Amino acid sequence: MGGTECKEKPTSETLEYLEVETWSPWEYEPSSFDWEYVENERSYILEGKATINIPKGEKVEINKGELWEFPKGLKCHWQILEKFIDLNKMSILIY
Repeated sequence: MGGTECKEKPTSETLEYLEVETWSPWEYEPSSFDWEYVENERSYILEGKATINIPKGEKVEINKGELWEFPKGLKCHWQILEKFIDLNKMSILIY
């Protein structure tokens, strides 16, 4: 998926270890937009549903409770399907 990876639904221990409560919140209403990641980014989805289209034709669905990693340089198209709230941390190491 061009390096995009879902870490599935993390345990409360994992969220605590990652200090997710200190990450920056973002909120989006249903919309559609192009995006390019300028840094590695990790996102924990608090609410909502979205799809991401990656240029090679891949389409992924993003849902509440999932932990995602997006690599620097990824270009994609977001479609926010339901009010969407996530917590983000940039400049992370992606394994």
